Amino acid sequence: MNQMLTEMDGVGSKKNVFIIGATNRPDIIDPALMRPGRLDQLVYIPLPDHASRLDILKSCLRKSPLAKDVSIDEISTATAKFSGADLTEICQRACKYAIRESIEKSIRLQREKEARGGDAMDDEEEVDPVPEITRAHFEESMKFARRSVSDADIRKYEMFSQKLQQERGFGGQFKFSDGAGGGAAAADAGEAAAEDDDLYN
Repeated sequence: MNQMLTEMDGVGSKKNVFIIGATNRPDIIDPALMRPGRLDQLVYIPLPDHASRLDILKSCLRKSPLAKDVSIDEISTATAKFSGADLTEICQRACKYAIRESIEKSIRLQREKEARGGDAMDDEEEVDPVPEITRAHFEESMKFARRSVSDADIRKYEMFSQKLQQERGFGGQFKFSDGAGGGAAAADAGEAAAEDDDLYN
């Protein structure tokens, strides 16, 4: 939803202000906001399709090291009707599992080094035990994956979108009259104007 306002700054020049709003509860929007002139454009954004889910997953994981056998395409296929927030949660949970595993393995390795003695600890280099997010992390994360938008909610949003288009659309098909009719009307208007001029001569 987009509304552009024009305001004056201290110098007197005009500035354009864009107001963008989003909601997942269109049914409780104040009807006054839905009148013409309030919101210039109303856009219904459906749940992401396969390609969009793929882009969202790539965006969420762009800074995360992934194992080569992790298929983002398979995750996108398995998450039909998931929202962007749902996909983000899956990625964040997989990252947390990888971090937790890395911490646990680091503690275990530290204890093993301490058991071998201090000299052995100094000679060995610190290595990240879990350098990547693996398939196991995503599989564990997917066990708790859930859709936040139900089928009933989707139908409700689609019905609201259709209702809104019908209410804001022009009921009939408006067409200008043909060229001849328009020309005749213009000629009549010109003659009337000429007669008015004659009254004042």
